[in-house]
Amino acid sequence: MGSVETDLLGFVASMGGERSLRVEENLGEGYVRLRVAEAERRQAKHDIRCIEDVVIEMLRNSRDAGAKHIYVATSREGDLRTLVILDDGSGIPEDMQSRVFEARVTSKLESVHMDRWGVHGRGMALYSVKENSLSAEVVSSGVGKGSSIRVTTSATALSERADQSTWPSTTVDEKGQLICERGPHNIIRTCCEFAIEERAVCEVYIGSPAEIAATARAKAVKTVEASDLMFLDDLSVLPVLERLRVAADASELKRVSESLGLDMSERTAHRIVSGQVKPQRSVIARLTHRAGPKVPKDVDITRDHRGLRLSKEDCADFSRAMERGFAELAEKYYLQLTDAPKVRVGKGKITVTFDLEQSD
Repeated sequence: MGSVETDLLGFVASMGGERSLRVEENLGEGYVRLRVAEAERRQAKHDIRCIEDVVIEMLRNSRDAGAKHIYVATSREGDLRTLVILDDGSGIPEDMQSRVFEARVTSKLESVHMDRWGVHGRGMALYSVKENSLSAEVVSSGVGKGSSIRVTTSATALSERADQSTWPSTTVDEKGQLICERGPHNIIRTCCEFAIEERAVCEVYIGSPAEIAATARAKAVKTVEASDLMFLDDLSVLPVLERLRVAADASELKRVSESLGLDMSERTAHRIVSGQVKPQRSVIARLTHRAGPKVPKDVDITRDHRGLRLSKEDCADFSRAMERGFAELAEKYYLQLTDAPKVRVGKGKITVTFDLEQSD
């Protein structure tokens, strides 16, 4: 028995695993193929029951590749749901980019560990993901460059929650830990629960393809100087996320985005370049964002109180409430906000403005 097999068996046993996972083949590049019973292989197809299961497995896959930043771009057109997961992990070697979707292929012990969802390693669930999707592919990757993986599913074959716009509300449990308290168990909540669980390991961002392109463009780590870009004939030599940052104009940003699986029109690319599409806060930042404590002020009885006035804190709270209330309409009519709702107070009225992203 080889050392990889011994270590993996010992690891599973220490985690209370009941099945023996035996290494059938060392594929190189940090990957192995496990030997399991045919019944277990068939069961793998049933590990994925809904789109939210796909999302959690893709997040775990990026984490186990050593990613510090994971971007989830999600969109739906008719019954088709498209997920594009980009990360800055270790990447997938070219000769493994199709094999990672084969049955029983996973990483070696060094990246296999236990989390709240069970034992997991890089590539461990990609076979199940592909078996339950219309398509699953590595769009772009390379050793040390991170990855972009696109998954397309059909809502008629793989269920998903009707409400995919609402963010969960959070609270702190008796141990002082942040938890998701209420809200539909949708894609957003899946990302939130993962981000909370792995907040010390990686940051998670979620949004539309345009929002994710804008966010990665703003936040990607800089590895090359502007002067060095003149000597680059092909941006694919750069890390996946940095390609979005260095795109010089809307036309190039559109090409780069599409090469990473983020389809968009040139008009949308122009809006990103011009700053009209704002970068998204991380999932944790959004969950933990709160207005500061409200300090009651002394009432000035000499002042005319007939005019309506709202504090900045109250306006911010009301704006967030309006954003949550907008979610149902957004889901029904495929609408997307470009910014938080704006609350304006006038004489005898309160006006709330929702700025919408223009459809392509």
